[in-house]
Amino acid sequence: MALRPFILAALGVASLLGVAACSGDGSLEAGKDLDPDKLTIYSAQHENLTQAWAEKFKQDTGIDVQIRYGSDSSMGNQIVQEGAKSPADVFLTENSPAMTTVQDAGLLATVDDKTIAQVGSDHVPSSKEWIGIAARSTVLVYNPSKISEAELPTSIMDLQDPKWSGKWGAAAGGADFQAIVSAILDTQGEARTAAWLKGLKDGGKIYQNNIAVMKAVNAGQVPVGIMYHYYWYRDQALTKAGSGNTKLLYFHHQDPGAFVSLSGGAVLKSSKHAANAQKFLAFVTSPEGQKMLATSGAKEYAVGTSVASDPALEPLDSLEAPDIDPSKLNGPKVIELMTKAGIL
Repeated sequence: MALRPFILAALGVASLLGVAACSGDGSLEAGKDLDPDKLTIYSAQHENLTQAWAEKFKQDTGIDVQIRYGSDSSMGNQIVQEGAKSPADVFLTENSPAMTTVQDAGLLATVDDKTIAQVGSDHVPSSKEWIGIAARSTVLVYNPSKISEAELPTSIMDLQDPKWSGKWGAAAGGADFQAIVSAILDTQGEARTAAWLKGLKDGGKIYQNNIAVMKAVNAGQVPVGIMYHYYWYRDQALTKAGSGNTKLLYFHHQDPGAFVSLSGGAVLKSSKHAANAQKFLAFVTSPEGQKMLATSGAKEYAVGTSVASDPALEPLDSLEAPDIDPSKLNGPKVIELMTKAGIL
């Protein structure tokens, strides 16, 4: 996604899924340069949710906010290139590897202790230089008319077996899938990850994004696919047009395929508005901010200690995710391995 600046113009908190990007109506105004006097957020998170958080924060505090949107990797790399001269005060991601890239460049400030206390311990990296703001689970989507439950893999690692050739799909070019590969690397090591990626190259089918994976499985093009849970739950809550013929398998048992990816939030060490940036991060992870997430229809998991996620979801504490320190996930190594495998 190309970088686009959006300026928060007024209050008018709208529906989380219905904030229009136009001027003069209390929403975000496009096409203006960043204002150094305003709190600047670089966000790879979903635009409607980020906008709603920013508008409510503005309403509650009177602090002016502006947002620049982009993908995980493009925003993370841009911050690293900008270094201490970055205009960003806050960085929000969809997955943690991009945040780790900025962290490893020494550009993040420590998150306030009171903010860390608002989030479950499983959602705080050991560095404490950023914090989870939402979570999503890896799942296997499958078509019961094409494959029986007894035939399903018991581990994501099974998919490298030649017997799965031509029978599974993934959105290998996206940050979501690359985060999943980072969990495989963390739990299985480089050699096994490289072998698994070879299995994807030789026998998997590559799709543009998670929705395309789900639709391919739904249409019977492949019996199974790897993706994140929330795409399926969103479609199920609407028309089921892309998921009506499918079900989900959660791998459980600390399998790398049970990986739960954290969306991250951080304050830049170079922030010119550090106190306000910390306040924004505290708001997003507060009970109010997390309830906005849980009731938004985004179908991501809330990570606040006192906030329940959307009741449609499998309980987060039942997923038996592998024990991974998100601040240790190695995004650059994943890109290297995927490039060597001929996937990227």
